[in-house]
Amino acid sequence: MTAAGTFLVVDDDERFRTRLARALGERGYRVSSAKDHAEALALARGTRFERAVVDLRMPGPNGLELIRELRALDAELEIVVLTGYGSIATAVEAVRLGARDYLTKPCHADRILSAFAEEAPPSAEPQFETPTLARLEREHIERVLQECQGNVSKAARVLGLHRRTLQYKLAKFPVNR
Repeated sequence: MTAAGTFLVVDDDERFRTRLARALGERGYRVSSAKDHAEALALARGTRFERAVVDLRMPGPNGLELIRELRALDAELEIVVLTGYGSIATAVEAVRLGARDYLTKPCHADRILSAFAEEAPPSAEPQFETPTLARLEREHIERVLQECQGNVSKAARVLGLHRRTLQYKLAKFPVNR
């Protein structure tokens, strides 16, 4: 494949999506990006992409559902799944649906490109870095806080924590609200 290939980047995290799209663009790829399932499908219906990078967890239908629908539109589309919430079950399901690889965030653009370049068959067992318990807790708190529009009291109720306990945990690692 030439360096002028086309990429679709689908991720609900705007900063990550923008950085990854820019990094791929700097490497000579034509990149389109989408923030969710609906936007990604609209782009895929109007443009033929050679490769896609799909976030697993997004508002609305998740990345696994998106893989299924993107592969229905174009069976030759190569897909790599990115997630901050890796598990063996979702990795196996993603590969079964046709994803080429399954990577955990944070992930550098060169690592993503190497996932597409590998000669191993897509059915090879996916390898991913197991996140620490502290990282999983932090990411879960960030996600719940984001879903609660930054409302600490509401997030504490959803998480089953006392508000002060959540504030203590938030003080340990600042979260963009």
